[in-house]
Amino acid sequence: MKPIGYVVVAVIAAAAGFGLYHFGIAPRVNVEQAQTTSAPAETEAASETEGGADGLPDVLPDFTLANLDGQPQSIRSWQGKSMIVNFWATWCAPCRREIPLLNKIQAEHGAEGFQIVGVAVDFRDDVLKYAKEIGIGYPLLIGEQDGLEAVTKFGRGSLGFPFTVFTDNQQRLVLFHLGELHPPQAEIMLAAVRKVNSGELTPFSARTVVAKQLAELPEAKQ
Repeated sequence: MKPIGYVVVAVIAAAAGFGLYHFGIAPRVNVEQAQTTSAPAETEAASETEGGADGLPDVLPDFTLANLDGQPQSIRSWQGKSMIVNFWATWCAPCRREIPLLNKIQAEHGAEGFQIVGVAVDFRDDVLKYAKEIGIGYPLLIGEQDGLEAVTKFGRGSLGFPFTVFTDNQQRLVLFHLGELHPPQAEIMLAAVRKVNSGELTPFSARTVVAKQLAELPEAKQ
């Protein structure tokens, strides 16, 4: 039985041309959500706490949640991997739709150093049941209030689900994608991360390149 005092609310909203599921998990105690203020920056480099010129942290923020075995595990456990961290919930339809694509990316690109980790901000029992039903081929971390606290570490305050973060093989934050991920978008983002890994692009310049390429995609393929 789920503890009284937690409420999950899914509200369909339109933003940037795609549907988002906004969420709220109200814990028994009031927790103040972090608010973001972007300030101009003279250089790309900034501390993890302060973030870069676009408000994103420079490196993957560290947080620890329970894995499928119930053991605490840091998101930074996968050293040397280009991380694709996908925040989702079982009640979120776009989240469920993109899982087959994430499975495919892990199967096809895991050998070249890409590692997907799903971060489920949801009730543990629901996540375990759903993951077993559909088959998820990548690691999962699971949290309720602590999952929400992990979300705020990305400098975006309260967000919609799903959202996905791409890092290079040094765990520097490269890309932040809000909304359901589609194959054409994923191809562009994976290619950009490869260029960051090879030194052709910096994480910051990769965001500019990817934004331009995504804007040029036909609407049906976005």
